[in-house]
Amino acid sequence: MNLPASDSALARRMWRALEPYHAVTYFAPESRVATDELGCKGGWMSYFGLRAAPMGAVPGEVVTALFYNFHPKRVARAVPAAWQAAAPSAFLTARMRSVDIALRRLLGDLIASGDIAEAAELAREAAAAAPTAGRPLGAANAALDWPTEPHLVLWHAQTVLRESRGDGHVAALVSAGLDPCEALVAFAADNGVEAESLRERRGWSPAEWSAAAERLARRGLLDRGDRLTEKGAELRAWVERRTDRGASPSWTVLGDQRCERLIELVNPLVEAIVRGGGFMADNPMGLRPLAG
Repeated sequence: MNLPASDSALARRMWRALEPYHAVTYFAPESRVATDELGCKGGWMSYFGLRAAPMGAVPGEVVTALFYNFHPKRVARAVPAAWQAAAPSAFLTARMRSVDIALRRLLGDLIASGDIAEAAELAREAAAAAPTAGRPLGAANAALDWPTEPHLVLWHAQTVLRESRGDGHVAALVSAGLDPCEALVAFAADNGVEAESLRERRGWSPAEWSAAAERLARRGLLDRGDRLTEKGAELRAWVERRTDRGASPSWTVLGDQRCERLIELVNPLVEAIVRGGGFMADNPMGLRPLAG
């Protein structure tokens, strides 16, 4: 797909603008309450159960493969135990209910605004154009029934968009020859992320992390100070461009003007979510809202 660089940049802007609206799915306190009621033990079982549920009761190996950068043992502690606590359909019900409650709390009077209805219409059109071929998480979410209330339509649209994009990102990492741990090491080096925290949250041991760094160094991608080389920076940039371009069909359908309108409509919603505490301080992934 040879799309203009401007299309790639737009896809990244749209992701950054909309992602916090989806992230309440896992990181608002209402989600933890809902999964605790299902019998989940801890944040990781909640996260993996809620995110994997659209695919049905898949084994941990499938979740590990599709989520890509988590250590298999981290996933294995949560799946299939999540499905033993409750059926995937129960997770889907809990997911929708908890998102509804969280967004009503966080958005207040904005829930009934014409702006959120307009944003939902635009996002749904974009989601309908999100690629699903070869993108199992995107396809699984796209196959779910659409909610009817605008604030939930907007949420579901962004869920489809971000999972389709995420599947494309995994494909780019595979094409780049970056295995799950190597991808994290390269990401940390490229973005100034505290490597130790990232390593621990994804479940990799210090020895596994060091071995991944050594493999990258042998390929000339990382120097001995764990900094990306020029070659490594080029590969990381290629992965991100490939990810953005793979997500571009949704935004090509809307066009620049309507994309800008969607950003304009969503910004106050995201601000309200962040201001209202839409992300638990102790969420398992250490998530912080993306800058706009």
